[in-house]
Amino acid sequence: MPNSPEFTDLSECPHSGRVLAIDPGTKRIGLAVSDETQTIPRPLPLIERKSWKKLLTDIQNIVSEFDAKALVIGLPYNSDGGESEMSAEARDMARKFQLSLSIPVYLQDERATSYEAKGRLWERGADLTDTKKFVDGEAAAIILSDFLERLSG
Repeated sequence: MPNSPEFTDLSECPHSGRVLAIDPGTKRIGLAVSDETQTIPRPLPLIERKSWKKLLTDIQNIVSEFDAKALVIGLPYNSDGGESEMSAEARDMARKFQLSLSIPVYLQDERATSYEAKGRLWERGADLTDTKKFVDGEAAAIILSDFLERLSG
């Protein structure tokens, strides 16, 4: 399914207030949130993915806790730009969140964010255990940073 306008058109996205980002995975969901001015993303603790109902409840709670004004979901493409099974999963997740949340939902290309996240963590001296624990949140922060750049551009 091609990018639909509700996921790619940023004209409806609020230009102030916190934005929440998700790095979708099959077992863990990485999270990051921006500051009120939508300049600085910071990773949040990850969520274990058990069921759609639990994930929805967790995200609703986080949206409420941070008073998030928008949700961004990383859309994983293959390196050649093609879509994968996880791309379809991210699109499905975005559709479900759009139906279940009262804030706009957007997709953001997340090619190579996990590699970049690992690199950033290693630069900061993280060991293998720390890297595994924090890579999903760091990847979500990169997705959010890329989205915020696109929004302000």
